[in-house]
Amino acid sequence: MKENIVSQNVSPQRIAIVGSGMCGMTTALALARKGHRITIFERDACPPEGDADDAFFRWQRLGAAQFRHPHAFLGLMCNLIQDNYPDLMERLYEAGARRVDFAEMLPAELQDDYLPAPGDEKLWVLLCRRATLETVIRRYVETMPNVEIRNRCHVVGLVAADGAGVPTAQGLHLRQRGDDSTDAKNAAPEQLFTADVVVDASGRSSHFPAWLKALGREVREEKHGAEIVYYTRHYRLKPGEQEPPRGENRGAGDFGFLKYGVFPGDNGHFAIILCVPVKETRLREALKDSALFDRICLSIPGLQPWLAGGRSEPTTDSFGIGDIQAVWRHFVADGEPLALNFFAVGDAAVRTNPLYGRGCSTGILHAHILADVLEQERDPRARALAFDARTEADLRPIYDASLREDKSGIRRAEALMQGLLLDQPDSFKKWFGLAFGDALAAAARERLHVMRGLLRTFHLLEKPGDFLKDRRIRFTVLAYMLRGRKRNAALRLQKGPSRDEMLRLVEAQSATDS
Repeated sequence: MKENIVSQNVSPQRIAIVGSGMCGMTTALALARKGHRITIFERDACPPEGDADDAFFRWQRLGAAQFRHPHAFLGLMCNLIQDNYPDLMERLYEAGARRVDFAEMLPAELQDDYLPAPGDEKLWVLLCRRATLETVIRRYVETMPNVEIRNRCHVVGLVAADGAGVPTAQGLHLRQRGDDSTDAKNAAPEQLFTADVVVDASGRSSHFPAWLKALGREVREEKHGAEIVYYTRHYRLKPGEQEPPRGENRGAGDFGFLKYGVFPGDNGHFAIILCVPVKETRLREALKDSALFDRICLSIPGLQPWLAGGRSEPTTDSFGIGDIQAVWRHFVADGEPLALNFFAVGDAAVRTNPLYGRGCSTGILHAHILADVLEQERDPRARALAFDARTEADLRPIYDASLREDKSGIRRAEALMQGLLLDQPDSFKKWFGLAFGDALAAAARERLHVMRGLLRTFHLLEKPGDFLKDRRIRFTVLAYMLRGRKRNAALRLQKGPSRDEMLRLVEAQSATDS
């Protein structure tokens, strides 16, 4: 059993965490090392015995919609784990996860120009399937002496006392299910669990806003649809085969009507996602068909090497995820907390488009913010306000940047469906913003210092756009603007079929199959 790191600056409290996904487990890590007594409640079963493949193919995670979709584990998350839990990182490597550093991520155009610089060591990603990551973290957390995990336990309500009009969380109403029961009617009688603090890490489908509403406390919610849907299919390299080398055609890109990406994983596995606007109904239907999914992938130069020539074989059918929303839930209204001793973390509070891969990183950051606040503040009201302020300061810039990217993607897709290469702005301000964005993307492909700055934002190591405070980067981007939007946009869009060509491919394949 590993040594448990305990803070000497906090009075241990009994903390209930609802949800044992990525955010629940990282919240348990952050709080347990402060000395708190943690109980985690999870409605799904525990991971099966065995290796990473057993976790991926056998673990039923009905409560985690994105469990089998690919993930990008960005520098923010990777560095928090490496710096705070180095032995956990070693376990991830032992399970097959791989580290990819900044130099390896550079496009071919910049490889020969690369010289290491301070901070490059923070720009890295961890490659593995989410099932692998969750299983390893789960087994690591289980070894902590002040953490208990209760699986197949259904949380059915919040226990709260009324203190001067502000509910104070005191525990949870529970129903424990048997190993073979998924029907609430067959669950054990309701139980009461008392706690000093309740943490909602149950994700986007959280029931806590409804329970707070029943107590007369309305959770205000900002919600913006991304108007996209994406489909995933997983593959495995055949014995003796290696991943294709990085080449001229990138493994991720944007055609405007379709975004694509390949996600290398652990132990020879990889996944491909294809993302289309909701309005692209014919393509949406095609991506549900695994054969058509592969045919579309083979038509994209950046994906073709992964599937052609018998290099790999599929391990799943194609499957999708929709209802993609950017959501911000407010737990403080007019300067007053909606509830005391209650905190929502990760997707239960703040959710961005999963296409950007920021959810796991913002979740672990949110967990550590909570741990710091509970250590620094003793008064329940002060804790609630401090946590809200830190959430706004650290997560709002990421949320706003993601929302801007969603809106930009919607505009570009609509322009393309209307037969326009570029969307037509109706003001100089909009034109400048679009032209600057195209110039920034083009400069990052060809100038190392711009790519380095852009990746600091990509990896969430600084607030979005902070790298533009660098005068050299600003001047470089402005110089690229002088080349014109059309030339810069050509670098952003990848080689591959046009929208009309893709639709004809789909129709032809459908006719052949029928």
